[in-house]
Amino acid sequence: MKIRFVIGSTTLPATLDDSAAGRDFFSMLPLTLPMKDFAGREKISGSLSKVLDQRGAPAGHDPSVGDITYYAPWGNLALFYRDASYAKGLVRLGRFDGDIAALGAQKHDFELRIEAVQ
Repeated sequence: MKIRFVIGSTTLPATLDDSAAGRDFFSMLPLTLPMKDFAGREKISGSLSKVLDQRGAPAGHDPSVGDITYYAPWGNLALFYRDASYAKGLVRLGRFDGDIAALGAQKHDFELRIEAVQ
């Protein structure tokens, strides 16, 4: 499932995993979300409008740069621009397909548009 993240005039392509959570997230698109930095390693949204289906997902995930994830305890999207350690409740949704420097370069809160690519 191909998607794109739009930050101002920058577009970042990505691919969602073929998982229950990935398909559920894809069904919510398009989305516009307010984003902010968290711990100098990820950009997070507020809570999504619904809880994603986590059937078949492991109990947690060890994220790496470029991972698109859902943090189930808070119900938010988490986009990793730096490595982080394993977190229980973190569900991988997919990965960015290329350079994500524009994501990490966002120093202030910003609006993110997420769209399906047909």
